[in-house]
Amino acid sequence: MAVVGQVARPHGIRGQVIVNLDTDFPHERFQPGAELFVKRSTGTGEAESLIIATVRFQHERPVIQFRGVDDMDAAIRLAGSELRVPVERLAPLPPETFYRHDLVGCVVDTIDGSHVGEVTEVEGSMGRSHLVVASPQGEVLVPMVAEICQSVDVAAKRIVIAPPAGLLELNTRRTDAK
Repeated sequence: MAVVGQVARPHGIRGQVIVNLDTDFPHERFQPGAELFVKRSTGTGEAESLIIATVRFQHERPVIQFRGVDDMDAAIRLAGSELRVPVERLAPLPPETFYRHDLVGCVVDTIDGSHVGEVTEVEGSMGRSHLVVASPQGEVLVPMVAEICQSVDVAAKRIVIAPPAGLLELNTRRTDAK
């Protein structure tokens, strides 16, 4: 499943929630009757289906009422939950574009041919994303900006970067530290 948003917090006392977006298609994705899935930490681990009853946009973020979430207590239990959809329900993308989950597993090399590592996840908001790359030195954080990520070939599972001097060393999180 692909993440399309995260419940930020309750909104009001009638069970509505504000959603932080993880999709470029919010008005298509968040419509009354749309089905989203959530895994609750207190549940069985199974994905639970949620149906959107109403939605409106406030400051570019959807304010959603889900069927069966009728009060603030129920909305509070959703706070922090990732909203997901099956990958096959994602909209087709134009050429030269990709979904964040497509980047996981890509090999990252520099333009001079040095191997950096493999993408294990993509963190951050849509406008401030960075790749988390597993390298022999630890996790390296690589900003997802055109100036650094020179080419992304999802089909070949390869990303070529042009990091400014010192970026890789500065953005390494040691995984052997305790």
